[in-house]
Amino acid sequence: MPQHLIRDWDAHLAHEKRRSEHTRRAYIATAERFCAFLAVHRGGAVDAHTLASLTANDLRAYLAERRAAGLGNSSAARELSALRGFLRFTGGSQAAVPQLRGPRVKKGLPRPVAPAEALQLAQDVEDNARQGWTGARDFALLLLLYGAGLRIGEALGLTGAVLPLGDTLRVTGKRNKTRIVPILPAVAGAVARYVAACPWPIGKDEALFLGARGGPLQPGVVRASVRAARRALGLPERTTPHALRHSFATHLLAGGADLRSLQELLGHASLASTQVYTAVDAAHLLDIYRSAHPRA
Repeated sequence: MPQHLIRDWDAHLAHEKRRSEHTRRAYIATAERFCAFLAVHRGGAVDAHTLASLTANDLRAYLAERRAAGLGNSSAARELSALRGFLRFTGGSQAAVPQLRGPRVKKGLPRPVAPAEALQLAQDVEDNARQGWTGARDFALLLLLYGAGLRIGEALGLTGAVLPLGDTLRVTGKRNKTRIVPILPAVAGAVARYVAACPWPIGKDEALFLGARGGPLQPGVVRASVRAARRALGLPERTTPHALRHSFATHLLAGGADLRSLQELLGHASLASTQVYTAVDAAHLLDIYRSAHPRA
């Protein structure tokens, strides 16, 4: 097993990608399982040359074995995403990764994006970016949507005047209504990492999130990246940038936030707009009841 490659990838995930310890453990476990599988599947020692010579059939065979062991579609899609990252790292480019469509995930009723899925989505968008700084940009932007409940237009409307981010952020929403939202340290850190990596100057009157040529980032670019990432991860089509804002609201409500506070955080003009989240949360609780209650 190419332990030195796995160790190098772990260091890359920790220091350059800044992945959490939990994520790194999951990714490394996937890489180790895959290399152990290859040793049997290919009938020999696994090294950098072996990894560079992989085909889509090799990945397909690995996923078939994992599925036979009971792995579901969503988990198989996440493992495939981790392997793509590992092979990109060991091969040095996207071209080193065999092309293989991820497992299909059965569509269900609209539900909030789970916290782990939201983070995985942002990470996959970053990992698949053509340039390191645009990956850091997209990761920071998606964390703002999920961690602060911003609309994509609100996030793209921010300027360099908000830097450096503190504990709160003043946001201008629909009908020029302003509100104050709290900023988590992880969100502020992601924005700071993007700003440090950005090759273009970000003036106080210029857009905070810039496109590849230095102009304001367009929402279609973000939506396209999210669309590609959700397909790679096997996430449902409801997983859009705006769904991250809905998830922010639903998770706060489930955590005990009252509707009035939620209304202020989301920038809703009326309480009726906020009350929709009570129905979403009730549906989530009903799912738990049906799966756990012996009489359900």
